Amino acid sequence: MLWIVGIVVGLLVICIIAWIGMANGIKVAGLKCNEALSGIDIALTKRYDVLTKMLDVVKGFRQHEIETLTRIVQMRSGMSMPERQDASNRMDQLSGQIRILAENYPELRSSQNFAELQRAIMDVEEHLQASRRLYNANVTAYNTKLVTFPSSMVASSMGATPRQFFEADPTRRMDVPMNF
Repeated sequence: MLWIVGIVVGLLVICIIAWIGMANGIKVAGLKCNEALSGIDIALTKRYDVLTKMLDVVKGFRQHEIETLTRIVQMRSGMSMPERQDASNRMDQLSGQIRILAENYPELRSSQNFAELQRAIMDVEEHLQASRRLYNANVTAYNTKLVTFPSSMVASSMGATPRQFFEADPTRRMDVPMNF
């Protein structure tokens, strides 16, 4: 009889340890999502800094775009994922406007400073894409813990909710026309 009580107590201890382990795993996955989201903000800030410097080089760029960039950075704090995506899409549009402006001023395109800034923009864009991929990978790991058994039971008892993925703007998914 005593050995049955020992087995029951042992199983109970194992279940409690497993429960704690799964709860900690869910918390760690949530922290990784937050860290990756911060990485997106860092990449967006770096992108903003590079674009701001580019605006200093590009003559004749209107004040409206500068104010828009400033507002995007100010608005980004406290944004939800859809709002962050919207801000990112606006930055994509601004980057395109800068490239179009450069096409209208050939002497600007041939400038060494402009060429360096364009390379910097490509680097910043690659860093931003990597940050977005890392965020989505962490969200996948976190959301998987929320829906797979037995961690789904722990997650529901903790009140954990799924995270949203960073998704591309639908217009960015279309094929780019190559008209020469």
